[in-house]
Amino acid sequence: MTQILKAVVALRVILTLYLLLLDLPVESTSEFHPYKVLGVTKSASHAEIKKAYKRLVREWHPDKNRDPGAEDMFIKISKSYEILSNEEKRANYDQYGQMDENRQHAQPHQGFRHFHDNFYFDESFFHFPRASRDFADSKYALHYTQYMSDVVPDSFKRPYLIKITSDWCFTCIHIEPVWKETVQDLEGLGVGIGVVDVGYERRLANQLGAHRTPSILGLINGKVTFFHYSIVKEHLRQFVEDLLPQKLVEKVTDRNYLDFLNSWHEENKPHVLLFDQVPTVPLLYKLAAFAFKDYVRFGYVDQGLTETADLLQKFNVNTYAPTMLLFKENTDKPVDVIQAKGMKKQIVDEFISSNRFLVVPRLVNQKVFDELCPVKQFHRRRKYCVLLITGADESLAPGNAAFLSFAAFNTKEVLRFAYVYQRRQQPLCDALLKSKETALPQVVILERRNAAGKVLYRAVTGGWNGSEEDKFRLQEQLDILQKDPSFLTYDAVLPELNNEFASMFLIQWIYSAYDYLSQIVEDVLHSNWREMMPLLSLIFSALFILFGTVIIQAFSDPSEEKQPKPKPKEAPKTENGSGNGAASSSRPPKKSFVEVTELTDITYTSNLVKLRPGHINVLLVLTDASKNVLLSKFAKEVYSFTGSQTLHYSFLNADKHREWMDSVLEFAQDPTQADSDEEEDAGGHRADYAGFVMALNGHKKYFCLFRPVYTPGRPRGAVLRRGRGWERRRQVAVELPGGAAAEAQPRSASTLQIHHKLDRLGLWMERLMEGTLPRHYIPSWPGLDKITAGK
Repeated sequence: MTQILKAVVALRVILTLYLLLLDLPVESTSEFHPYKVLGVTKSASHAEIKKAYKRLVREWHPDKNRDPGAEDMFIKISKSYEILSNEEKRANYDQYGQMDENRQHAQPHQGFRHFHDNFYFDESFFHFPRASRDFADSKYALHYTQYMSDVVPDSFKRPYLIKITSDWCFTCIHIEPVWKETVQDLEGLGVGIGVVDVGYERRLANQLGAHRTPSILGLINGKVTFFHYSIVKEHLRQFVEDLLPQKLVEKVTDRNYLDFLNSWHEENKPHVLLFDQVPTVPLLYKLAAFAFKDYVRFGYVDQGLTETADLLQKFNVNTYAPTMLLFKENTDKPVDVIQAKGMKKQIVDEFISSNRFLVVPRLVNQKVFDELCPVKQFHRRRKYCVLLITGADESLAPGNAAFLSFAAFNTKEVLRFAYVYQRRQQPLCDALLKSKETALPQVVILERRNAAGKVLYRAVTGGWNGSEEDKFRLQEQLDILQKDPSFLTYDAVLPELNNEFASMFLIQWIYSAYDYLSQIVEDVLHSNWREMMPLLSLIFSALFILFGTVIIQAFSDPSEEKQPKPKPKEAPKTENGSGNGAASSSRPPKKSFVEVTELTDITYTSNLVKLRPGHINVLLVLTDASKNVLLSKFAKEVYSFTGSQTLHYSFLNADKHREWMDSVLEFAQDPTQADSDEEEDAGGHRADYAGFVMALNGHKKYFCLFRPVYTPGRPRGAVLRRGRGWERRRQVAVELPGGAAAEAQPRSASTLQIHHKLDRLGLWMERLMEGTLPRHYIPSWPGLDKITAGK
């Protein structure tokens, strides 16, 4: 017995030393020295670190430095400044030599603890490293953040097969050969693969609902489905195939092929036909149909059926190899063909990706518009969109056909052709046509300038009827445009397109509900009670609430219901201007004024630093000279958004708190322009912050910035009124036009200029509510010393 114990201890020592030697390179390669990257010492002040950061950013910015390693160096510089500019992170690095997140990521790869901690016999003695397995899963290992940010969105384009395992799972070793063979087969077809180790990713395992190992599950469209059958390659392949939605691929024969190909007009999609000799649709083709379901319609022709003989003869298809034909507007002749005995995923994806749109697609939603006519990028080639504004009437069909034939002969990459129905996209057409009575059809050439909808455009003179003269005139203007981009002389802001396929949402919802009910029935049949517990708990809770309500109503006194309810008192306003009522954010407030709180050292903590999660403080920056004018204009622009319970309104006096503005706006500037900012400061010019508006998220520590703009037009303003308790609470109530106390005031020329600073603030507020504004993150909000005005 003594000899056995000695042998065990010796084996234990050898294993520990072996693992220590294996882990040494990992530690050496993971070293990161922020001080060395920025070229400063550990005793450097914050100003020295900031100066070194700005100098290195100007030197290593990828847009200025053509060195191949400039991008990596720029990332290191940014990461180093992030660590050293934060006192807590810098102290943590100085003490431990690395950040907490780095140590957490490195922890799972060690697989052991220190030798003196593991000398005694505990559970880690039998903890075998994952590298000892036949099939290494590290390539497919999933982490919680990666799963939520990458895998779930990607599951709307391809299904995932995920294995749940652990180091203590001896059964996992037995399924390893089958899993390895299945992964090699399905990954080549385009199926995503993932492995979750419960020992290291307990949070992700709970998110997936996996409570035992080994488990295999599928993920598609963000929904998790468990595999309940014996682990065999054929069963796993069929499981992945069953995950895909029904009716992805339509069976096409001699009887229905014309209806299938001619549906391009209603669906606004190209159509693909796959010819093969197998009776079932290949999985590769189904996966391609799922990945491109939003762009292309897929059909399958079984060459072994007698009902497809005429179809094979019409398109002269070779029966000895799978063939794919792609059709667009012309259903008599395919625009592209591929034929190969061994179809590969890469070949199929490239074939379909290069033909995602029709020759002249219809703009049916904003997504198609964004992809077909992208926003102009300075580092890319210009894209011009030639848009035909027409209708669905039969009288307009000849002009539409002539536009299609013209586009078919203009295949330049710089030009994109599309058409739109005026009645279905009326707001878009009104923005491009000067008069609503303009005769259709009309051709407009436009170039998108930004994501907010701004375009430069020019309508082709003379309209469009499809004649040879019209084609010559359009070609002439396109040639001029490619030589002189200033040919587009008009500008407009286009609204978001209507989704013409929104009516199909109900059908998609029915299919989703059917799939969900089928999954519930499958789980019940397999007695998977542990995974069904959340659903059962929800059902029993709903039944309990329902029966509880019935019992309360049965025993309640009916005379109480007849008594008239007292009128609820108006909810008092809090300091940040938000009521505690349950008013919907889509309804405007009943009051005719907007309450705005001044941001001072007293209200700073509650209105910003400790602002509740999900709440945003919309801050107006003003000066003593522009206070009344800007507050009145600010109230007019944000009044329609005051029904939201999550938005609060404040103002900040830049004359008192300029230092705070300088500190915050430092994180909104381009680092490459830092030298120009320093020159302005050295010249003694002070920035004019009046009219700046900032949406501050105190919890997540970011802000969105609105810079003042000037637009022509005569202003129509409102009058500023002080309510009761203004001196005590330092709040102002701004009357809206049409209120009882509204009155007109004469304004000077400087007042008019200040008034126009907040033009288009309403559009900026709409983008804020949509979440499409750029966000500037800040490590921490400036302290009270930068808020309190100097005496």
